[in-house]
Amino acid sequence: MAQFFDVHPDNPQVRLLKQAVALLAGGGILAVPTDSSYALACHLDDKAAADRLRQIRGFDDKHHLTLLCRDLSELANYARVDNRQYRMLKAATPGPYTFILEATREVPRRLSHPQRKTIGLRVPDHKVLQELLALHGGPLLATTLIAPGQSEPLNDAQEIRERYERQVAAVVDAGACPSQPSTVVDMTPMGTGGDAVVVREGRGDVAALGL
Repeated sequence: MAQFFDVHPDNPQVRLLKQAVALLAGGGILAVPTDSSYALACHLDDKAAADRLRQIRGFDDKHHLTLLCRDLSELANYARVDNRQYRMLKAATPGPYTFILEATREVPRRLSHPQRKTIGLRVPDHKVLQELLALHGGPLLATTLIAPGQSEPLNDAQEIRERYERQVAAVVDAGACPSQPSTVVDMTPMGTGGDAVVVREGRGDVAALGL
């Protein structure tokens, strides 16, 4: 049965978030709020948890999972970023964007795209999630929480608890999130002089990126 943490959106209770972090360390999957929608998240280095996360969503290993990072300095540990890419990232983070970038060797091979060697990275603008990432001390592996066969992400923590109480370790409830997925931008063409490509338009405004 999933634990349920009722967390204040502006002043999250550290003791509750520490309990959530302990569940991550023990191999648990959390449903967490973001600045776009709820997401499923687990420890970056836990292969079994990552496999379960993919199973819950019905993914194979060709689907990009995303690293939730606290800031750009953390993001740069996991992706190769040139000056042009960095300027775009700086303008858009933190925010509801997911960026596909070339993965560095810090990313376990099983987590990067098997053909392209790329990874999705995101710096969310959400107080509770930022506090959780800080207490965890590193990125989390995540994916938007969309039920199999559905196209819209889940937004209500109580509904998530009812649907997934036997599949996740905990639900972190900080109130409703905007019911839109993040905007996904493939930045890899920029590495060879091309332009970034919008893969999915979501909550993040593409005009703010000059696209």
